Amino acid sequence: MEQGEAASSPAAEEKAAGEEEDDFGYRLFPDRNKKPQSFLVRSLFTFHNRCQLMLRMTLDTNPYAQLLLEAMKQSGCTVFNDRHFSCENCDGCVSGGFDSATSQIVLCQNNIRHQSHMNRVVTHELIHAFDHCRAHVDWFKNVKHLACSEIRAANLSGDCTLMNEIARFKFGLKGHHQTCVRDRAIRSILAVRKVSKETAEKAVDEVFDACFNDLEPFGRIPHSKTDAKRAYRDFQNRDRYNANL
Repeated sequence: MEQGEAASSPAAEEKAAGEEEDDFGYRLFPDRNKKPQSFLVRSLFTFHNRCQLMLRMTLDTNPYAQLLLEAMKQSGCTVFNDRHFSCENCDGCVSGGFDSATSQIVLCQNNIRHQSHMNRVVTHELIHAFDHCRAHVDWFKNVKHLACSEIRAANLSGDCTLMNEIARFKFGLKGHHQTCVRDRAIRSILAVRKVSKETAEKAVDEVFDACFNDLEPFGRIPHSKTDAKRAYRDFQNRDRYNANL
C-alpha cells in the first residue's frame, strides 16, 4: 500500500473470537463495495477522466511500469488496462492499492493529481501484483508476506528517491534509503492491517534483509528513471539471451 501515495491488499475475513474484526484495508476503498457506474456517468467526472489519461501515459511511457508489465507477461500474468486497473474514489490518506481478491490495482482518482505521482503509485502496486503472480503470497494471514512485498515496493518503485524524501522534508546520509524503505513498509502495513506498531515493526525487521535484496525483476535498485531504463534494457536483453540458449 502507498499512503498519500499507495495502499496494498484489501480483502475481508473473520478474526478469531474476542479480536476486533479486520477489514484488511477495504475501509480505505469505499468504491470497492459499490455497484460499478456506467461509462457515461463516469466520463462526466473530471477525476475519472484525468486518472485514465494519466494511467495510459504511465503504461505507455514509464520504464518502471513497462518493465513490470513485461515481467508479469512472461510469468503468465498478462495485465490488461480495462481488467486490472480501476480508477476509484478512496479515503483521503491513500492513493492506491492492490486487491488480491480480484487481482486488480485500485488508483485513487481523488488523490492522484500529478503524472509523477501516478507513475509512482502504478509502479508500487505493480510490484505487489508481480509478487502475487510469482509467489504464493498469503496477504491476509501472514504479516511477514505482506511486509516483504511492502519492503520491495518501497525499495524498487522510486518511493524513496532522494528527491521524494527532500519533498517530504526528510534528510539523511548513510543508510537513509534503507531507513525510508523500512519506515514506509511499516506505515503501509499499519494502514491496511489492525495490528500494533510493534507487530508491524517486528515483521518488517525479520524479513528486511532478504526482501530488500530481492531486486526482481529490476536486477538493481532503480534510483531514477535513467536507472529504470537501464534495468528495462537489461531485462529485455536477458530474456533474449535465455531464448537463445
